Amino acid sequence: MRRVVAQGTFDLLHPGHVHYLEDAARHGDELHAIVARRENVTHKPKPILANRQRRDMVAALAVVDEAHVGHPEDIFAPIERIDPDVIVLGYDQHHETSDIEAALAERGLECQVERATAREPRDDEVLSTGDIVDRILRRRRAAGGDD
Repeated sequence: MRRVVAQGTFDLLHPGHVHYLEDAARHGDELHAIVARRENVTHKPKPILANRQRRDMVAALAVVDEAHVGHPEDIFAPIERIDPDVIVLGYDQHHETSDIEAALAERGLECQVERATAREPRDDEVLSTGDIVDRILRRRRAAGGDD
């Protein structure tokens, strides 16, 4: 059995997240998704939704075999526990493949690192949590409401 890990913030699930997880699942037989803890997200605004809520939403997707909340201090602890054959990074994630490979090697973990494909928006889709939030705020302002 070929075990795959996908990881991300997964805040306000959208079609881009689904594409990423489906793409990652194609790399193996079992997909584990690691949901970043709110307190560990430093490269963009903190997630709107709680850790457990984001994990539960990701776990509800049929393509995901198991969803986990990341470790509070060591982002590689879940990787050691899951022992994947491949880690699939999102096409636009800020991680460098070579940096992840080096960190895995330093820990003695043998695991491929791949990059998922991009997905172009269709019709009026929004494929970014930040863009979803911006659209909501614009529409609420335009409607004169703030609820």
